Amino acid sequence: MVFPLEKLVEFKDNIYEITVAASRRAYQMARVNDPEIEANQDKDVCAAAKQLFNKKVTYRIEHKD
Repeated sequence: MVFPLEKLVEFKDNIYEITVAASRRAYQMARVNDPEIEANQDKDVCAAAKQLFNKKVTYRIEHKD
């Protein structure tokens, strides 16, 4: 999994959370054949990570009781 290094260094939250969010977002993008993946010739997870770090998409944690 390749994350944008400059964004990763600046990231102050839980790295595990954003890793899981990027994986799930990549799955979503692959399922709908997101044109951003092909346009940038990125791997799915890399494109998803860029979206998360640039706040193009957001995520939230759902706690199960």
